[in-house]
Amino acid sequence: MKKLIAILTLILAWNASAWAEGTQYQMRVDGLACPYCAYGVEKKLKRIKGVKDVEIDLDKGVVTVRVDDGVELTEPQMRQLFTDAGFTYRSMTRTPL
Repeated sequence: MKKLIAILTLILAWNASAWAEGTQYQMRVDGLACPYCAYGVEKKLKRIKGVKDVEIDLDKGVVTVRVDDGVELTEPQMRQLFTDAGFTYRSMTRTPL
């Protein structure tokens, strides 16, 4: 019985990682200096359909965005979003989850 429980636990843990779908984007942005600035950017990003989570590191100037599977953020889209918000967009990396 203990072996069966252990095997089921391993199977469930393996399947849980398979369910984690989506993509993570990390964008380097200049000019993010205060929590109020970060909040404004976060609101704009969360308006995009499929955005699950936004984290902003003010010290590093890095904005991390996790999106649902099938949602794609583009360089021109992000450049425009940050420019409209008054910040300088530098680069973006994409990592599948």
